[in-house]
Amino acid sequence: MNTKFLMKMGGLLALTAPFGARASGAEGGAVDLTLSAFGISALMVFIIAYCFVIAEEFLHLRKSKPVLIAAGAIWALAGIGYAMHGGDTSYAADSLRHNLLEYAELMLFLLAAMTYINTLQERNVFDALRAWLVSSGFSLRTIFWLTGILAFFISPIADNLTTSLIMCAVVMAVGAGNTPFIAVACVNIVVAANAGGAFSPFGDITTLMVWQKGIVHFSEFFYLFIPSVVNWLVPALLMSFAVAKERPPAILEAVSVKQGGYVIIGLFLLTIAMAVSFHNFLHFPPVLGMMTGLGLLKVYGYFLRRDELTQQPPHISGPEALDVGDQLLQRYKPRQRTFDIFISMKRAEWDTLMFFYGVILCVGGLGAIGYLAQASQAMYGGLGATWANVLVGILSAIVDNIPVMFAVLSMNPDMGLGQWLLVTLTAGVGGSMLSIGSAAGVALMGQARGIYTFFSHLKWAWAIALGYAASIWVHLIVNEHLFGIKVPT
Repeated sequence: MNTKFLMKMGGLLALTAPFGARASGAEGGAVDLTLSAFGISALMVFIIAYCFVIAEEFLHLRKSKPVLIAAGAIWALAGIGYAMHGGDTSYAADSLRHNLLEYAELMLFLLAAMTYINTLQERNVFDALRAWLVSSGFSLRTIFWLTGILAFFISPIADNLTTSLIMCAVVMAVGAGNTPFIAVACVNIVVAANAGGAFSPFGDITTLMVWQKGIVHFSEFFYLFIPSVVNWLVPALLMSFAVAKERPPAILEAVSVKQGGYVIIGLFLLTIAMAVSFHNFLHFPPVLGMMTGLGLLKVYGYFLRRDELTQQPPHISGPEALDVGDQLLQRYKPRQRTFDIFISMKRAEWDTLMFFYGVILCVGGLGAIGYLAQASQAMYGGLGATWANVLVGILSAIVDNIPVMFAVLSMNPDMGLGQWLLVTLTAGVGGSMLSIGSAAGVALMGQARGIYTFFSHLKWAWAIALGYAASIWVHLIVNEHLFGIKVPT
């Protein structure tokens, strides 16, 4: 556990440490506060807050709480620093408003997507898929490949966290008692889910941020399909030799999709199409399409709920039939409940959404102080775009890829389309090299506690690193023609 903490701290310090004087030609109104007491204090606040984020597993303190406080403290230090050093305080205020707008677009987009995913879970769509797999009687090696393939192709539409949890439930049910199989299958699922999310704006937060920024168009993400396949397939082939061909007995389980489940799948696909269309043809933020789709889900949910209320047996139709007091009803919930869209919204990952707020404002505040300009000069000016983007992926295995990618977007280095796709790929799949490098890995360590661990994943880090290197090499060759294409600034 101490090793994980030290590795994350090393990556965090490498990302945020000052790299000397700020480059000249900064935006008008910006003040270099990196060597001032305010800048150093802000940097220390961020590092301390991120230490609490890293230690979430031990302290059981939700990761959003320290970064929310740090965001306010960093911007307060930036504002005071600008005022005391004769800077234009309106520049800092405008920078803050810009960060808030970026967060609002991201938050509302994710809220709509999370509500759809939670509704599909409530309608038993994912449970029905899991039941089919565990009842199929496939061999362990077939389950290994099927869960990997499904994780790769579901995560571009659903989030990689939900996809990984569903596939993990399958391998734990099929391979009950077979610890080596569950461990290697979980590694395969994490790699597949992260790789699948790299070639779609909907597959990962990092790709979503790049798309919403307008740097890479929707169709251009699919240039990463072949590199993403290679990223998963190389370690999967190597790990498959460790999986036995034995065929465990099928687990008979029947789960039916609830009323409206398939319609909601169609509405979700329509919502994605609207988000893409608003962005590509009308040049509106894609969040407008997502929120419109959420409205369609709410309207359909109204009719679904009304229909279920009419079909309920009299003994569970309402409080009058239950014949219990109001206080008891407030304390206990009935076993069977009619559909309620607001329950799906309530179950959104609010800690994650608040964490994004804290991270975006923290990184934005450090950018206003001047640290991102220094980091950009050191990485992209010193190492060059290709090696800097490879380093971003390695950092994503140690530090959360959200602040790393937002830092790159805030730096806005002068790169062609090929390089922006490269950093999108590396930030998306780099977290697969360690179990703590992605939300999927962290979640599966909790779900398969004691079986899929940091060290069981580390055992295959060499194979995953080979896949990481191979995917970069394939991208540089297959998409060579994209490296000369300029992107919008």
